[in-house]
Amino acid sequence: MIRPDILYEDAELIVVKKPAGVDAQESRGSAPDMVSILKNHLLSTQISTSAGEKGNSPYIAVIHRLDRQVGGVMVYAKTREAAAHLSKQVQDERMEKTYLAVLCGQTVEKDGTYVDYLWKDGKNNLSAVVDDTVEGARLATLSWEAVERIADPDDPYGGYTLVRVFLQTGRHHQIRVQFASRGLPLEGDVKYNPAWQGRRSEGPALFAEKLSFIHPGTGRRMTFRARPDHSAFRRFHLPDEPGEN
Repeated sequence: MIRPDILYEDAELIVVKKPAGVDAQESRGSAPDMVSILKNHLLSTQISTSAGEKGNSPYIAVIHRLDRQVGGVMVYAKTREAAAHLSKQVQDERMEKTYLAVLCGQTVEKDGTYVDYLWKDGKNNLSAVVDDTVEGARLATLSWEAVERIADPDDPYGGYTLVRVFLQTGRHHQIRVQFASRGLPLEGDVKYNPAWQGRRSEGPALFAEKLSFIHPGTGRRMTFRARPDHSAFRRFHLPDEPGEN
């Protein structure tokens, strides 16, 4: 069983760096998932929860989602009270999430905001930018800033751009789809990047770099950061000391 990369833990919650390739919630198959990994962690360290004290499986609640192929910072609740408090922050958009992404191509602007309507094709696990009149279309908004650009005349897209992304909504494959629709697909994205379709990949070069929320017990805002492991990020200069503020 995978050992969790724990950034912070107390009696109410646990913050982890989820590895790419691991489901954020309980999976139906035999592959490891973060909920099972964290429950095993609590059992192995003999940290009790209200459920655990009754002889049941430890209580771990999923608060927000992250694609299986994408790694990054996530928070899980260890009590029902903490789960309700954190989930309300997600609903009220008070939980702040920041991502890093490597785009194929170089952005013209230094920053921007994208507002689109996305439609999810559940049968094929894809999303697309559509007109707002399409049934099932949902508003998707993000803002971004370019961190570093690298030119590569031999690359089909002419180089790469490292961007920091600030999500205002959390739609299915939102970051991947919105950038791809503007001719800036993510490196390694076999679903939305034509240059990577049919190739072996580590997954899309996307990482949940920072998570900020209000602690349900203390009322203090907490911020956690981590560094990506995806090889695409090694081209760029990243901060040396991630951690908590």
